[in-house]
Amino acid sequence: MRLYLTALNPTDAVLDGFLPAAASLGLSATVLTDRPAEWPADVPVARCAVRDPAAVVAAAAPTRPAALLSNSDHLQEATAIAARKLGLPGKDPDAARLCKDKAAARRAIAAAGLDLVRTVTVDPGAAPEVPTGMFPAVVKPREGVASEDAYLVVDPAELVARVAEIRGRQPDVALVVEEYLDGELRTFETLGDGTELASLGGWRTGLGPPPTFTEESLAWSPPAEPARTQLRTRLDALGVGFGACHTEYVVSDDHRVRLIEVNYRLIGDRMDLILAELLGVPLFEYVIRLHLGEPLTALGLPDTVDSYAQVEYVCADRSGRLVAAPGPLDTVHGDVRLGCRPLREVGRTAEHTGTNRDYLAVLHGIGPDEGTVRRSLAALRGDLQWTIVE
Repeated sequence: MRLYLTALNPTDAVLDGFLPAAASLGLSATVLTDRPAEWPADVPVARCAVRDPAAVVAAAAPTRPAALLSNSDHLQEATAIAARKLGLPGKDPDAARLCKDKAAARRAIAAAGLDLVRTVTVDPGAAPEVPTGMFPAVVKPREGVASEDAYLVVDPAELVARVAEIRGRQPDVALVVEEYLDGELRTFETLGDGTELASLGGWRTGLGPPPTFTEESLAWSPPAEPARTQLRTRLDALGVGFGACHTEYVVSDDHRVRLIEVNYRLIGDRMDLILAELLGVPLFEYVIRLHLGEPLTALGLPDTVDSYAQVEYVCADRSGRLVAAPGPLDTVHGDVRLGCRPLREVGRTAEHTGTNRDYLAVLHGIGPDEGTVRRSLAALRGDLQWTIVE
């Protein structure tokens, strides 16, 4: 049986997650990509215009694939359409489209009577026209990812300046301006089979200083009731219910869940691999099995998680060339399993962006309780050093 994965750039989720998982399940895997030259030589890839559902169908159909999936934000809708045409289990294409289009997602949630977030769409080339009562606000690409070009703005003049800055990099991108939702940023991780939806847990996210929204740390903090129920109703309104989904939200002072965005795939930046280790389950295999048509009840998800996890990102604080950095590391400190994974190669020169493009490495610790993990992780970080030369 053959599994097809649609992807753009090589990612840890594909290389360290889905491809080994496919092999464990006895599946032959092929990556469909429009950038085959960027992939390692030992990865089976096939050139394909992966944003075009018809091209994906044409590439996969001759081998009668057992499953087709993607972990890319950019490819969820096209992959969902192709899976449907091939008669394979997959996500609802309309739900995939809604999750990608931040303005459309806001409208769907409002139409369901669940929450109203004031939002203005700014088309390419148009001037932003936003009521003064909406500030402070957040401006970001309507279909953006990874906090790229997302900024907090406090008044109309700052908004105009940020729009001009973003268009200097992405002249044809549509933007959204929406009211700033105050509160502690949290995540909700789920798996579904199209009928049932299971909670995997969630994280409490620590952000860097404004005006950007760099995620600098994550602490294990699964949502409790009634937040979990509110989250499910919002995902239902978007049609989310199949495969993996990563939802970001805040809880307001009156205990209302307010969505930041919904990414219809696994949590990224190696958090998916850390989540699998924390849960003690073959998470990537589970996602594939759902796309093979297995029910959620067959997966054996844990009812509770007895461990605590903390994740920290080492971020570049300036532009320049990384000249020294630790390599991959796995170690144990008492009862805590610790890890370090490089996210930027030594010798690479990069601009400082204020987003997760600045990540140099990810550190994580998994252990019996918060205090023990935090102390062990602090000791690990104190022994490691990264050097950037401007």
